[in-house]
Order: sequence, then C-alpha cells, then structure tokens
Amino acid sequence: MARKPAKAAGEEREKSKNVGALRALWPFVRPYKGLMFAAITALVLTACTSLVLPLAVRRVVDNFNGSDGAMLDRYFGAALAIAGVLAIGTALRYALVTRLGERVVADIRKAVFDRVIGLSPAFYEKIMTGEVLSRITTDTTLILSVIGSSISIALRNILLFSGGLVLMLFTSAKLTGMVLLIVPLVIVPILVLGRRMRVLSRENQDWIAASSGNASEALSSVQTVQAYSHETLSRSAFAEVTEKSFVAARKRIWTRAALTMIVIFLVFTGIVGVLWIGAWDVRAGDMTAGALIQFVIYSVMVAGAVGALSETFSELQRAAGATERLVELLQAEDIVQDPAQPKVLTAPVRGDISFDDVHFSYPSRPGVSALDGVTLDIRAGETVALVGPSGAGKTTIIQLLQRFYDPRSGRITLDGVALTDMAREGFRQHLALVSQDPVIFAASARDNIRFGRPDATDDEVEAAAHAAAAHEFLTTLPEGYDTWLGERGVMLSGGQKQRVAIARAILRDAPVLLLDEATSALDAESERLVQHAVDRLAEGRTTIIVAHRLATVKKADRIVVMEGGRIVAQGTHDALVAEGGLYARLARLQFTDGANAA
Repeated sequence: MARKPAKAAGEEREKSKNVGALRALWPFVRPYKGLMFAAITALVLTACTSLVLPLAVRRVVDNFNGSDGAMLDRYFGAALAIAGVLAIGTALRYALVTRLGERVVADIRKAVFDRVIGLSPAFYEKIMTGEVLSRITTDTTLILSVIGSSISIALRNILLFSGGLVLMLFTSAKLTGMVLLIVPLVIVPILVLGRRMRVLSRENQDWIAASSGNASEALSSVQTVQAYSHETLSRSAFAEVTEKSFVAARKRIWTRAALTMIVIFLVFTGIVGVLWIGAWDVRAGDMTAGALIQFVIYSVMVAGAVGALSETFSELQRAAGATERLVELLQAEDIVQDPAQPKVLTAPVRGDISFDDVHFSYPSRPGVSALDGVTLDIRAGETVALVGPSGAGKTTIIQLLQRFYDPRSGRITLDGVALTDMAREGFRQHLALVSQDPVIFAASARDNIRFGRPDATDDEVEAAAHAAAAHEFLTTLPEGYDTWLGERGVMLSGGQKQRVAIARAILRDAPVLLLDEATSALDAESERLVQHAVDRLAEGRTTIIVAHRLATVKKADRIVVMEGGRIVAQGTHDALVAEGGLYARLARLQFTDGANAA
C-alpha cells in the first residue's frame, strides 16, 4: 500500500504557502551580509551595464551616415567596453551568488540535522526517517537553486524591468504608454496560475518525501522483504508512490508551461503592435531609427524580464514550500525538554535509581498504560533483572531511565536527582546500553566499539572486545578490527552484532549498565562467555537486565516480575520459585519443559 505523504492533504499546511515564507531563510543569510552585499553590487553593476548598452547602440545606428568616422569608432569602442564590463560583472555575480547559496544551504542542512538528531523517539512515531532525509536533501537542493540562482535572477530582472521601463519612457512616452496597457493582461494569469502552481508544487514535494520514506523503509529491511518474497509488492508500493509524485509533477509542469506560453504570447504580441506604430513614427520623422531600435531593445529587456520573473516566481514558490517544510523540523516541538538551568550529578556517580509511582503511556497509544504506578528502588551496585511476558513494561523501564520519554506522572531519579531536572546529555553519559536489536554502524569494527568512548585507545578497544568474547571472530575478518562491517552490520551474524554492542558498552565504563535482552541472539557457548564478561562488568555497577530467558538472570541480586505495566513480585530466583505465581510458572515452562524437550 502506498504511504500517504505526511499532511499532504492537510489544509492547515496549504493556507499560508507564499513566497513570503522565504523570509525564514534570513537568519541563515545574515551571517554572510558582506558576501551578499558584494553579490548584490555585482548584480546591480551588470543590470546597469545592460541598460546602458542600448544607448550605445542608438548612437551607432544614428551615426551610420554621419560624416565623423572617428565618432563612430568611439561608439563601437564604447559598446565593446560595456560588453566587457557586463561579462566580468556577470561572472563575478555568478561566483558570489553561487558561493553564498552553497554556504547557506550547508548551514541549513547542519542546523536541521542538529535539531532532528536530538529529538526524542516520540517525534519519530509520527514521521518516517526517510521523509526527514528527503527534507534535508531534496528540499535544501530547491533552496540552493533559489539562493544560488533564482533570487539573483529575480533581482536582476526586477532592475531590468524597472530601469528599462523608465528608459523606455524617456525614449518615447507614447509607445511606453501603449506597452503599459498590456501589463494587466500579463499580471492576471501570473496571479491565477501562480496560486495553482503553489498547491501543485507542495503536493509534488510531499509525494517525493513519501517516496523517499517508502524506499528507505524497504531497503533498511531488505532481508525481511526478500525472506517473505515481498519484492514484487514492495516494487508495486514504491512505484505507486513514485507515480503519484510524477502525476503531481506533470500537473505542475503543464501549469507552468501554460503560464509561460500565455505571458510570452501576450508580451511579444504587444511588442509587435508597438513596433508597428513606432515604424510609422520613424517614417513620419517623429523619431529616429536609432531611437526606435533603442526602444525595441528596452522593450525586449522588459518583456524578457517579465517572462523570467513569471518562471522565477514558480521556483520561488517551490522553494517557499521547501523552506516551510524545513522550518517545521527546526521548530518541531519536542515533548522531552531539558530544563533551562539543569542540575549536575555529584561526582563520582553512584548509580542509585528510583521510580516513584510512575505512570506512562506511549504518545502513539495514549489509551494504553505501559507502566501503571511502578515504584522501584535500585541501590548503587545492585544487579536487578526485569522479567515478565511481552508487553509487561520491562523495556519501557529502560527507555524512561534514558529519558527518551517523560512519565505521565511520577518521578524518576538518579542519585536522588530527578531526570527532568538534568540535561539529557549530562546524565546519559553515565549509562551504557546494550539493546535487544544491536545497532551496528556502517564503519569499521574498531569504530563501532569505540562509539562507546570516542577517546579510547586501540588497546582499550581490543580489551573490551576480549571481555565481550568478540576478539576471536573480529581477528578473523579480512582486515581484522579495521574491517568495514557494512550498513547495519550486514557482514556479521546476529550473535556477532550483539557481542560488538556489548564490547561498546564495556568500553563506555559507565556506572549504570542497561542490558535489554543483551544475550538473546547468542549461542550457548557465546552466551556463557558473555555472561561471565557481564558478571565481571556488573561488579560495582548498577545493572538492570531485561530478559525473557530466566537462565541469564538467576544470579541477579533481585528479580522484579512485571505484568501489565505493574510490578507483581520481586525477590531472588529461589524465593520467587518457592513463592509460586507468575515467575514460578515461567521458570517451570523454561526449565522443566526445556529439560524434557532436551
């Protein structure tokens, strides 16, 4: 099924779509006012030079039959000098404007990425990462086109239009008045079709973003797609979204073509009519041939400026839509906010953790309680295991402790300081995570492990790999630790990915260790090796283990049993088995039935 673009049909996004949205780019342009001023100076120079050229042409034409040949030579020389200044000015304008565009767009891309990389996971429940990437790439490319070309062209043509019109008036007020009668006929289709262009441009951009999101989702899960023989359906879904983008683009193209055709026809029809009258004035001796040619050149300049402005206007509208989409990301409201004056943990961080009557529901499922009144105190250095059926709230505990979300009510503290009173980056540096689905970056094995502590030495990286039982298989890779692991670690098995992620957490050497099904993908031998490494790592650290396999948590200082977002029991393995209840049933299923099956 084709995914509908985010808010593509939302009226609230269409009401204020106008070129004025480009004002949002000013904060990015302002730091380069010097470069902008130089570019505008070059632009004004070339526009003024272009307006002077017809004056030289008039002198040349009117002196064709003159007796002073030296004067004619000087006029031709002046025309060549003007052309030279025009060429240099145009080249300078292009270089300055293009450089300005590249610089501004680079800053916009960095600003948008800086913003979205820090947004909490709740933001990504509402928008696909592929759509975000489309805005950073496709939309900024549109803005680059505008800043590096379209705005410059628009300003130049505005100068040519206004200057040409004034000089036309001085050349022949009569003919200029006739030309101005054509202007309303040109403006009406620009306004009517321009509004249609704006809507179609936004629709086209939204479908392009949806197409990018669709492709990103399919390609990031390509093994699952192929395993289920879903290639044909994926191709069909992508083709459907892409085709919708093409249809929107086709409508926009035809609308723009119609606008260009109407404007050019009306403008040049008017010019032909004016020339016809001007030719009779020359025959009657009311104006010279040079003056008529001068007027013709200015008329062509003005007409060309109007035509260029009509085309540039549609480009500006597209860029305005792109700007608004990027501004949406820059101004996206994050439900998780750092305090204005964050508190700082007192060193050394002990790792005391407390959940006090915590209630929480995920933003995408507000009616379902993920945690329902959870109260849990974990002492520094204690190893606590969270067990229970799927959906019990175990992983939610891990996510709230990292403050990916804030609870609906209740309080979570680290060393007695509420997480909401601290900067997220400040306290997260004291946490080390190994998730159920380990993230492997498209980098070398060494860099993937060093992600846990960027300033670690090679020896420290390898020591962490040894501790995680990863050294042996890493040394057998083609380039050892420097082997590129591919996107999402495609070169590694599930268990190998898990051990690299565990080595990363070991290297981080944080006082709080979070293991979310950390050994779920390991074979028995690797699990034994890693379990020993985790046991050593957990010494003196606060460790929270989420596990379905109870064999991995039997040695925990305390086992917390969860069901339906509540804590239903806690104690040691032996005490909980003797107590009966949910844990005893789970233990009986895993140990007794497992032994019988074996």
